Amino acid sequence: MRLANKVAVVTGGAAGIGFAYARRFLVEGARVVVADVADPVAAAEKLGAPNRVLGRLTDVSDAASVRAMVEAAVARFGRIDVLVNNAAVFASLKPQAFDAIPEAEWDRVMTVNVKGIWNCARAVVPVMRAQGGGRIINVASAIVAKGTAMLLHYVTSKGAVVAMTRALARELGPSGITVNAVAPGLVLSDTVQANPDITDFQLDAIMRARSLRREAFPEDVEGTVVFLASDDSAFMSGQTLVVDGGSVFSTL
Repeated sequence: MRLANKVAVVTGGAAGIGFAYARRFLVEGARVVVADVADPVAAAEKLGAPNRVLGRLTDVSDAASVRAMVEAAVARFGRIDVLVNNAAVFASLKPQAFDAIPEAEWDRVMTVNVKGIWNCARAVVPVMRAQGGGRIINVASAIVAKGTAMLLHYVTSKGAVVAMTRALARELGPSGITVNAVAPGLVLSDTVQANPDITDFQLDAIMRARSLRREAFPEDVEGTVVFLASDDSAFMSGQTLVVDGGSVFSTL
């Protein structure tokens, strides 16, 4: 029960790897806010802990929507100890040349994957400051270190996540708030598996590059997120932990 009595917000928590994070946080003793545009109330019911879960319809690209979610979380649970910035546009993408990416798709990826983290941080930080501290965990990607082609908007957005993690760690450290990131490789969550364009993209190359040559699933990453949310990582900030089966050997 490493997160006993903690309150955690998981954006994009209604499906995919975000749902796995929310489920694991409950196992670790936390109370969880599932914030998503994809039926978070149903996801909260599926988690099966009605007294410890709040599902809240939230568009991270909309500042007012995020503020309303944070207010609802504090009203329900009294505090917010952990923010997992997991919401992102990825599973629905189709790999394509950089100059073929529709402008609207580029803007959507940047708005959700980058601005969404900014919106969530600025809504949650006042609560954490008033409490004397907290944990912010941003979900980046190991793809940043590889410079993978054909997904320029996604790779660029996750590079920005790494940069934001470092800058926010500097700015929020004096308030007792740690900011770290986790950078998974390709994880076969249910939402990713639903899009063959993503699951088949460079799959052979990805598997050959891994030291651990097997497919990755949400449970392979959730333990690292729990570590970053817990007191075990209390003296870490500004770090990006790569969890990709031993493909990338450098820190981001």
